Amino acid sequence: MEQLGDLEQLGDLELLMEKSFREEAEPPAEQFQKKVEASFSKTVLSRGMDNRYLVLAVNIVQNEEGNHEKHLIITATKSLNYKELCILRNDWCSVPVEPGDIIHLEGHCKSDTWTIDEDSGYLILYPDMLISGTSIASSIRCMRRAVLSESFRNSDPATRQMLIGTILHEVFQKAISDSFAPEKLQEFAFQTVQETRHLKEMYRLNLNQDEVKQEVEEYLPSFSKWAGDFMHKYTSTDFPQMQLSLPSDGGDNNATCNMEVIKSLDVEESIWSPRFGLKGKIDVTVGVKIHRGCKTKYRVMPLELKTGKESNSIEHRSQLVLYTLLSQERRADPEAGLLLYLKTGHMYPVPANHLDKRELLRLRNQMAFSLFHRISKSATGNEKTKLAPLPQIIEEKQTCKYCSQVGNCALYSRAVEQQMDDNSVPIGMLPQIKEETQHLKPTHLEYFSLWCLMLTLESQSKDNKKNHQNVCLMPSSEMEQSGNCIGNLIRTEHVKTVCDGQYLHTFQHKSGAMPITNLMAGDRIILSGEERTLLALSRGYVKEINMTAVTCLLDRNLSGLPESTLFRLDQEEKNCDTDTPLGNLSKLMKNTNISQKLRDLIIDFREPQFISYLSSVLPHDAKDRVACILKGLNKPQRQAMKKVLLSKDYTLIVGMPGTGKTTTICTLVRLRRYIQISRNLQRRKFADQSPLNL
Repeated sequence: MEQLGDLEQLGDLELLMEKSFREEAEPPAEQFQKKVEASFSKTVLSRGMDNRYLVLAVNIVQNEEGNHEKHLIITATKSLNYKELCILRNDWCSVPVEPGDIIHLEGHCKSDTWTIDEDSGYLILYPDMLISGTSIASSIRCMRRAVLSESFRNSDPATRQMLIGTILHEVFQKAISDSFAPEKLQEFAFQTVQETRHLKEMYRLNLNQDEVKQEVEEYLPSFSKWAGDFMHKYTSTDFPQMQLSLPSDGGDNNATCNMEVIKSLDVEESIWSPRFGLKGKIDVTVGVKIHRGCKTKYRVMPLELKTGKESNSIEHRSQLVLYTLLSQERRADPEAGLLLYLKTGHMYPVPANHLDKRELLRLRNQMAFSLFHRISKSATGNEKTKLAPLPQIIEEKQTCKYCSQVGNCALYSRAVEQQMDDNSVPIGMLPQIKEETQHLKPTHLEYFSLWCLMLTLESQSKDNKKNHQNVCLMPSSEMEQSGNCIGNLIRTEHVKTVCDGQYLHTFQHKSGAMPITNLMAGDRIILSGEERTLLALSRGYVKEINMTAVTCLLDRNLSGLPESTLFRLDQEEKNCDTDTPLGNLSKLMKNTNISQKLRDLIIDFREPQFISYLSSVLPHDAKDRVACILKGLNKPQRQAMKKVLLSKDYTLIVGMPGTGKTTTICTLVRLRRYIQISRNLQRRKFADQSPLNL
C-alpha cells in the first residue's frame, strides 16, 4: 500500500508524454500534481481486492474490428514507475474518467492488462465516494434529481406517508425477529407508535395518534399473510411457487421454485462497500431456502420492504440488485434479493445478473462524476471559480410534477445554469422553470448562487479530509500511530440498551492496557471488526475512556457477534455539515410568506422593526420577578435584553470576548421561559372563569 500524500517527484510524468500518447492532449505535470494533491491526498494506492489505481493517461484507440476503445494508463505505486493498462470496451467507453482520477477495478488482470467489457469486469470511479443504493436507483429516471437530492438532503419535508412507512418497517422488523401472531403484531404496533421520536414527529406534522395507529393496523393482516405463506411450513411444496433463475444455475431453464424464509439474521444492516463505492442499510437480512424439485439451495438475501403502491418498478428492483453487491462485503454473493410490498403481502424475487449490475454501476459512475465536479475551476486560473452545470433537465412533465426536487431544480437552472448558457433548458420546460422561480428577484438568485458555491466549496474541502478510506483500507496497527484509532479490542460486560437505537458497549484491549490515543469522551467514532467483512458495523461516540477500557454509545447492538470478535475504533473526523445550511438556503427561496419575510431581511437588508413598549410583552404583575431575573446584569446587558424583547424581527448582540454575551443570552432564555409560563397560566385562569366552566 502506498499513500499519495507527497508526489514531489513528478519527473516520471515525462514518460507519459511518449509518442504513442500524443494523439490526445494531457494536462501539464503541474496541473496533474495539483489535482491529485487537492482531491486524493489521503488515497492509498494498492493492488488486491480493494485496489486503488491512479489514472495517468486516457487515450481513445480504434481496435482491429474498427470499434473504439478507451485505454487507461494506470499505476498503483506513488513513484508512478510501474504502470498497467486498462482497456474499456463497449459501453464502458462512456465512463467519464480523466487523468488524475482514482479508480477501482473488478475482474481479471493478465500480463498487467485489465479488460473491462460488456461480459466481464467493472470499473468504479472515485470508489471512496460511497453513494447510497437508494440514490442510484432514483437516478434511473432522472440523474439530475439524484444529484440534487445528495446536495439538498434536508430540503425534503417529512410527510405523513414517510412516518407511516418508518413505523411499519419497525413493526415488521420486530415481528420477523419474534412472532407474527396477531396479538404480537398489535403489541408491536402499539409500542412503536408510542415511541417518543414518533410522537414528536406526529406533533410536528399535526397528526392524531389514534389515526396513525389505525392506519398502521390496516397493514397487519398482510404481515400475517406473508408469514403464513413463506415461513414455518411442513413440506417444501407448501411454499408459494415463484420464478427465479440464479446466475449460478447456468443454462437451467427451470426457473420455477418454492421459496422458504428460514429466519431473520439482521435488521437495518449498515454496509459500506469500498470495492463498489456503495453504502446502504438493508431493511432485513434473511436466510432463505430455494426448493427446486429434489434440490435445495440456501442463500442469505436482502429483503427490501415497501409500504407504497405495489409496482415492482425498475427503481425498486434496482435497489435490490445494488444490495446484493453490498452483501458481498459481508458474505457470499446472494445472487438475488426479495422485494416485499407490505400493503398486500406480495413478494417478488429479484435476480442480480451481470447486465443489471453493470448498468447500475455505470449509473453510479455518472453520478459520482457529477458530484465530484460540482465546482468548475479554470485550468489557467484566469477565470473565477463557479458552480458547474448539473445533469440535463429531462422533458417529462409528469415525472417533474411529483418530484421532491422540482423547486431546487428550477432554482439551480435559473440562478446558475442560465447565467452561463440561455439554451441549457429544454424549451418545453421553460414555463415550469419560470413558474417555480417567478417570485424571486435577481438579487435573490445571485444570493443563492453565491452561497451555494461557498457551501459546496466548504463541503468538498471537508470531504477530501474524511478518513473513510483509512478505515476501509489501512490496518489498525498503522492507524494507531496517528492516535486516531484503537485496534484489537474485545467486548466486555453486557450491552446495555439506553433507549431505542442507542446501546452502551464496553471494550478492553486484548493485551490489557490501552495504547496511547487522542480519542476522548465525546468524540464521534466508527466501529469495525478487525476482519475486513466487519467494516463499519456501527457509529456512535465515546462515552468514557481510561487506561483499561473504553465505553461507547453505538447505534447498533453488537451482542450477537461472537465473544472472540476483535474490534477497532476509528475517530470519525468532524464533518462539516453543509446539509443543514444548504437545506435552509433552499427553504429561503421558497414561495411562502415566512420565506418572503426572511428574504426581505437577509438579502434585501430591510431594517428590523421593534415595538414601542415593554408592557405589551411582559405580564402585568411580573415586575418583581423580572427584576429578580435581571439582577446581576450591567447596563449594556439590560439594554440588549430590552432590545431583544421589543424586536419583531431579529436583534444582533455584538461584543468582544468576555463582555457578557453568553450571560445575556442565558438570562434571556430564563426570562422568555417565565413569560411563556405566565401567559399559559393567564389563559388557564381565563378558561376557568369562562361561562362554559361556571
